[in-house]
Amino acid sequence: MHLMLLGAPASGKGTQATRLAQRFGLVHISTGEMLRQACVEGSDLGILAAEYLSDGQLVPDHLVVELVLDAIDRAPGGFIMDGFPRTLRQAKAFDTMLQQRDLPLDAVILIEVADCTLIERGTGRRIDPVTGQIYHLLFAPPPAEIAGRLEQRDDDSAQVVKERLYIYQHTTSEVVTHYQQQNLLTRVDGSGPPDKVFDHIFGLLSLNPRQAEQ
Repeated sequence: MHLMLLGAPASGKGTQATRLAQRFGLVHISTGEMLRQACVEGSDLGILAAEYLSDGQLVPDHLVVELVLDAIDRAPGGFIMDGFPRTLRQAKAFDTMLQQRDLPLDAVILIEVADCTLIERGTGRRIDPVTGQIYHLLFAPPPAEIAGRLEQRDDDSAQVVKERLYIYQHTTSEVVTHYQQQNLLTRVDGSGPPDKVFDHIFGLLSLNPRQAEQ
């Protein structure tokens, strides 16, 4: 199975992608996580990407496509894309990758959440530098004994979250239209509890991923 999750920053697509990957035995390909890891490692790609991520900007297409190309070649059992593509150019490049490998997409899930909720979710995230566990001050608060050591990622500040949301809205609309024209896109309300959102997506995919209701 080859799936794609689209959604704004903090829409919950990462959470849903992780759960779907576990349920269907897929490789979870998160371009955001791969880029952040490259930044931590200080690789050439990471150094270039850090300049864009710190300002909430999109990393150039050719850098992201390079990451994705390597990742799908290491996912023979199927994959779920998370955070890619974010531009029409990336979407078309991805179409070419899949066609060359005879790997048709089964479904593209668009998780929709109101802007005010996205900002609240995005700015409330905190990470434990010791374990790497991610918490949220409102929705998934940390244990009191570790609260003092939690950190906020630079790209989770209010200014950066709003900038990322603005960029998403002005670039991804073309991606949504692209997959809608291919009859692959399914819209899902992501404002509810994660379990409810997962049940909805799982139900659609279990019926028939290529004929999920539009």
